[in-house]
Amino acid sequence: MKFGLLVSEGPYTHQASDTAYQFAAAVLAKGHEIQRVFFYHDGVNNATRLTEPPQDDRHVVNRWSALAAEHKVDLVVCVAAALRRGIKEEVLAPGFRISGLGQLADSGIKADRLITFGD
Repeated sequence: MKFGLLVSEGPYTHQASDTAYQFAAAVLAKGHEIQRVFFYHDGVNNATRLTEPPQDDRHVVNRWSALAAEHKVDLVVCVAAALRRGIKEEVLAPGFRISGLGQLADSGIKADRLITFGD
């Protein structure tokens, strides 16, 4: 089965990002595919390499980057939401790219299931 994910909440302020990551890792471990993860609204904060959590905390951004590198997952950040929050190409963490809402629509069409994480 092919899944598309929509993450609309930022790391460290809401459980949505952690839950989406854990879901994606479980799906991939079961042999399914993640067609794309689309970060929207405050979810775009998952994509900035400027995030520096304390040493004893998980690094959500690095987790997403590692997942993308290991499994070739397409991590897409909404351009409009990113620009509203001061996030540009030069601050993106590895594995993330900026694009438009068309990528979300495309994911909804191509994936068997599109699952939303966040309010």
